[in-house]
Amino acid sequence: MTRSNEIVKVGLGKRSYDIVIAPGSLHRTGKYLQSLGLSGTVGVVTNPTLARLYGASLKQALVKAGFTCHVISIPEGERTKTLRWASYIVDELVKHRFERRSALVALGGGVIGDITGFAASMYLRGIPFIQVATTLVAQVDSSVGGKTGVNHPSGKNLIGAFYQPALVVSDTNTLRTLPRREWLAGLAEVIKYGVISDRNFFAFLEDRMEHILDMRETDVQTVVKRCCEIKAKVVGKDERESGLRRILNYGHTIGHALESLSRYRKYIHGEAVGIGMVHEALLAHYLELCSKDVVDRQRALIQRTGLPVRMPVHSFSKFWGAMRHDKKVASGTVHCVLPRSLGKVQVLPLEPRTVRRWYAYCHEPSP
Repeated sequence: MTRSNEIVKVGLGKRSYDIVIAPGSLHRTGKYLQSLGLSGTVGVVTNPTLARLYGASLKQALVKAGFTCHVISIPEGERTKTLRWASYIVDELVKHRFERRSALVALGGGVIGDITGFAASMYLRGIPFIQVATTLVAQVDSSVGGKTGVNHPSGKNLIGAFYQPALVVSDTNTLRTLPRREWLAGLAEVIKYGVISDRNFFAFLEDRMEHILDMRETDVQTVVKRCCEIKAKVVGKDERESGLRRILNYGHTIGHALESLSRYRKYIHGEAVGIGMVHEALLAHYLELCSKDVVDRQRALIQRTGLPVRMPVHSFSKFWGAMRHDKKVASGTVHCVLPRSLGKVQVLPLEPRTVRRWYAYCHEPSP
């Protein structure tokens, strides 16, 4: 398919697949699909901006490889990740008579990947889908692992399915057309991997952040590949988030609550996750689980990216209520990933009275 050093494998038995990480790989997508034994009709789900930037190139690559291609365009943004738009995609598949051997390609970031995978899991009880990830968040995180779904007004990702892609294609050249805000937001997920699993990678990010911000190609390749290696290892051990995989939610318990409270209008995902990581570390320090150095190094690195670190003030009842609607709640108990040190985290239940005291402490006016 391509050079072995450009591939990260996700080991899941019969559902195993490759992540191709290489500049220009989008233009080889048709050949990759051929190598998977796919043929016939392909639907490309994307948004108008990405259709304009990459739609023609991807369609050309697919047609050249012998596929019939239909482009399905949906609006941009997190507010599109709904049952209504998932149903729209399915309607398009019905209209164009897609069959079980047909495939869907998600051309875009996390929103496109999540909703496309969910539609693929529903249609005819499941057709193959391929992730062509074009954002940093998608390339290092959301395109890998098979989490698909849509949001509910009460919370993020409450409706969905575990449904693995047949392939992930990460063309790092596409990152150069990202709006700067999207690029920076993706770095929150990158930093997350250092905290949860690899302190040496965290130190690498501290040392190379200026070069990463400048999008130096070798550093970007290193970052995307290392994040995928960590996630692939975690997913291979715990596909359905019954244990180890929960560590990937670091920063997301508070982050998802902030997204929900703002009705997905104020923050894009990585911004909320960055704030979430800072404050979940602060909570861990308050609970005497980690040192102040763990908090300070995270906050300093996130600030160097230009991401926000301050949490907006909401009443505790609204804040806690949003956290309780998170999909990680079990038996009514909120569970949160909390750092013990850089490279090591723990999933713990949260006691509301303790969190209330911490929340009040965080929002005390400075002397």
